[in-house]
Amino acid sequence: MGILYGMVARGQVILAEFSATQSNASVVAKQILSKINQGSDDTNNDSNVSFSHDRYVFHVKRTDGLTVLCMADDAFGRMIPFAFLEDIHKKFVKTYGRAILSAPAYAMNDEFSRVLNQQMEYYSNDPNADRLNRLKGEMTQVRTVMIDNIDKVLERGGRLEMLVEKTSAMNSNSIRFKRQSRRYKNNLWWSNVRLTAALIIIFFIVVYIILAFICHGPLLSSCRR
Repeated sequence: MGILYGMVARGQVILAEFSATQSNASVVAKQILSKINQGSDDTNNDSNVSFSHDRYVFHVKRTDGLTVLCMADDAFGRMIPFAFLEDIHKKFVKTYGRAILSAPAYAMNDEFSRVLNQQMEYYSNDPNADRLNRLKGEMTQVRTVMIDNIDKVLERGGRLEMLVEKTSAMNSNSIRFKRQSRRYKNNLWWSNVRLTAALIIIFFIVVYIILAFICHGPLLSSCRR
């Protein structure tokens, strides 16, 4: 059997444990709990560590204030034991929820020790456990790639949003320019009209002055005879 002992604890408070063989695994597990919690009140530091003891290895996963531990054969590797710990953590949190935060020692042992036993047998003996663990590893890689791709899309989306804002600003500037151009053309047209009118009036005034000089008077009386 690959995994011989399993345990769930909050800090140094053991909530459930199961041993598939007669051994001092529980004693060593308590020593490990004391060691990893020594000098620190922060039980929320997530970590995965392993401790060698004779021909066995104690694998420890700390997540969300919970410590999940198992003892496995040295030759069993690390991949499947940590997959077991991840599975146990999820099942324990899903089953007991917020009760974990205040439960006394061994409060969940009667019920959850059977789950530990069942999952220890599955991960130790069922060949699908290794396939499942490899699949999880592949899915993790796919998830990492997908997140990376999503980040790139979001980053590109941000650039597109900036481009849309710049395009909108350009459109606003274009509309403003057209309005200013139309206003300028109108002002220029009216200026031309006023200038033309002024030139016509000046022309008639000049013609009148010349005629008045020729006709010896402003009434042009001599020119009308």
